[in-house]
Amino acid sequence: MDDARHLVASARKLLILTGAGVSAESGVPTFRGPDGLWKRYKPEELATPQAFQADPRLVWEWYGFRRERVGACRPNPAHEAIARLTLENEDARLVTQNVDGLHELALEEAVTEGLCSETSVSRAAPIRLHGSLFWTRCTGCDHRTLDRHPVDAKSEASLPRCPKCAALLRPDVVWFGEGLDPEILKRAMEAAETAEVCLVVGTSALVHPAASLPLLTKESGGVVVEVNTESTPLTDVAMFSLRGRAGQILPRLLTVESEP
Repeated sequence: MDDARHLVASARKLLILTGAGVSAESGVPTFRGPDGLWKRYKPEELATPQAFQADPRLVWEWYGFRRERVGACRPNPAHEAIARLTLENEDARLVTQNVDGLHELALEEAVTEGLCSETSVSRAAPIRLHGSLFWTRCTGCDHRTLDRHPVDAKSEASLPRCPKCAALLRPDVVWFGEGLDPEILKRAMEAAETAEVCLVVGTSALVHPAASLPLLTKESGGVVVEVNTESTPLTDVAMFSLRGRAGQILPRLLTVESEP
């Protein structure tokens, strides 16, 4: 832990890549369990452009349900530790695979507590590879907006509409069969290529292209540090692989203080 802590603290350019494991302690559900309301459907059947075209009301009903459940979750100590680091270190970049918005909430709470300014939050905002449950984008124009309102999915007529062109809005997430936004992917790859350390937290390292980012850091001469509850394909690549929950490890890892 001491060696990993000092390595991360000494990095002039740091990339943090997070996956679902960073939010596990916040109680974010996966919506794949046998007792879930949506057990009749697989996510692959709803999170597609084809499903939205065929039945936008059903898809929005599912995303409204997800917003409600995820919106009740709060950032845990892992999110808070990452927020503090990215606010303090202008050369630290956060890239997340998560769509739960908890990294953003941790930054907003830092503003509320007077720990930083709105300008700092804008700079520290995560690069969201897969979008966010709490953003919408228009199916007819380029309008995107933050939207934490409940979804009225009683009928297709009540679904969210674009304030600019009145076209149907959709969740601003990357669905199955869709590619990542090229500009967002470019920003993430540039951060990986220039990072001296890539800290990978709570990701299975199985979903590409996100799983390739730590390899870009390694190929560019940087090092990889992994935090996970179990081994992943990145474990053999990492200089340090720390086992445990993100909420327990990150507050200790992202500080230069000596261990008690």
